[in-house]
Amino acid sequence: MPIVSREIKITPDVKVGGKGPLFLIGGPCVIESEEHSVRMAKEIGRICASLGLPFIFKASFDKANRSSGTSVRGPGIQKGLAVLRAVKKETAMPVLSDVHETCQVERAAEVLDVIQIPALLCRQTDLLLEAARTMKPVNIKKGQFFSPYEMRNALDKVLNVGNEKVMLTERGTVFGYNNLVFDVRSIPIMRKWGYPVIIDASHTVQRPGGEGLSSGGEAEFIPTIARAGIAVGADGVFIEVHDHPEAALSDKHNTLIINNLKGLLTDLCRIREAVGTMRE
Repeated sequence: MPIVSREIKITPDVKVGGKGPLFLIGGPCVIESEEHSVRMAKEIGRICASLGLPFIFKASFDKANRSSGTSVRGPGIQKGLAVLRAVKKETAMPVLSDVHETCQVERAAEVLDVIQIPALLCRQTDLLLEAARTMKPVNIKKGQFFSPYEMRNALDKVLNVGNEKVMLTERGTVFGYNNLVFDVRSIPIMRKWGYPVIIDASHTVQRPGGEGLSSGGEAEFIPTIARAGIAVGADGVFIEVHDHPEAALSDKHNTLIINNLKGLLTDLCRIREAVGTMRE
């Protein structure tokens, strides 16, 4: 029988998964300024609206898992949440950001529409439980050290609190030093549990620590990974998007330039239509 994922209501106007269309989680890696965040949200939102795709704006208020202590982390929770609140007010779009500690969750839930658990923290039971108790949608990114089968444990931690608004994101697996690989089997394996699965086409092309003091990456392969993920059944795609990736404050090597976003999303819609709703 076809496997159709659970539909997740992000806001009254935005739903993802189920029999709905492809959806995008996208935006700059880290919050750079209020003006830049609002502008990027509007521009990406217009592209998605033109294609009829649900969109969740993503930007991190703190990147606590940087390669170096000198790397840009973001504006912090207070200023960062203020920016994301402004994005919501000016664009009416849902917003997503990461939490790294249990003490951040309650404050973040006052603003965020989706709480994201970073890949490196997907085994942190207390963090997962605290996020689940907000009853907000929770996006769990698969750890680079995890098999897809192990993500069932992370999923169950959230479900056991009574929160069934869960999404799972594939973001690559460690493949030697400073390299990741995307095992396409991860998508159908995780999809069997009935919750939306997302392909992170940005972080699967990352080279963790590859630049010494920061991570490298191969942004030219973002379209390849995105197409492969949708072809094997992903419900949505996660892409870091920037108007000037070369000047991005974080993850510039695995960020898609916004000028190429509409063409890629158009391709992904065609692929999804071609493979249909069956995810076996």
